Amino acid sequence: MQTRFAFTQAAPPRMGTVRAATRRTRAAPVAGTGTPRSPHDALLVLDVETVPDAALVPADWPADRFPKNAWHRIVAVSFVTADILHGPDGREGYVMTACRSGGGPDWDEGRLLGAFWRFFETGRYRVVTWNGRAFDMPTILARSMIHGVDASAWFCRGSKWEGYRHRFAIDWHTDLMDAMSEHGAAHRMTLAEAAATIGLPGKLGEHGSNVAALVEAGELDRVRGYCETDCLNTFVLYLRWAHLTGRSDAASHDHAILSLTGHLASARAERPHLGRFLDAWREAAHRGMTLQAPRTSGTPDR
Repeated sequence: MQTRFAFTQAAPPRMGTVRAATRRTRAAPVAGTGTPRSPHDALLVLDVETVPDAALVPADWPADRFPKNAWHRIVAVSFVTADILHGPDGREGYVMTACRSGGGPDWDEGRLLGAFWRFFETGRYRVVTWNGRAFDMPTILARSMIHGVDASAWFCRGSKWEGYRHRFAIDWHTDLMDAMSEHGAAHRMTLAEAAATIGLPGKLGEHGSNVAALVEAGELDRVRGYCETDCLNTFVLYLRWAHLTGRSDAASHDHAILSLTGHLASARAERPHLGRFLDAWREAAHRGMTLQAPRTSGTPDR
């Protein structure tokens, strides 16, 4: 059974040291560029799972038509967090710190959302999602409004020109599905399709269309585990995209992968779905999990 996590800012001692260092330097420009550093010191890779809210979905709404955002009741909010390490050349490194779900299986939606926003307010996160601009965040915000939950941090942080709500301010909210399609100029992929391109395991046999049945059957822990694996897929895709776009270099990418695989390996005994993800990833990663490590015996492929 999954460990029950409440939204909390508790972290290993080293995390405080890293964040203190980034706070001291975040306002300084990157050496030789005059470009300010990122205002964020951690990634929050986010995903939600929902079921239709029977009280809001109109009786004549077609069963095969996807409900509008506000008509989705949120049953799981899961995330991966990672420290952002700022190098002197302006490039970034990432060290995974957690993969978990908010609250507990017995929490109602209002309590879950209230705890999420309190957690969000305590950090300086760059949010990373897959289709989060169209679904996850509008749904979180709509349901927060329904429950009377304060989400002001989402709206008040940033400036007139950049912030979480600005589509092209990807330093604040990186919707990878949107970014990887050049903001709609190219075809958008599903998360499973994108994951397969770099040898990630994808959904591990689960699917969002099964969530309502799982909740009805009392298998919310399984839903939370599925939501967490979606976050893991998105996190690794972000690492590869960050390398593609020059945010990080190959060595930083590989160090982030090693921090992730180490976390999954250490957690597998208590949280078996993380071990299953790691095993499936190792089996599926036909091009290798890292960029600099040798893919066959012999010299590294650089």
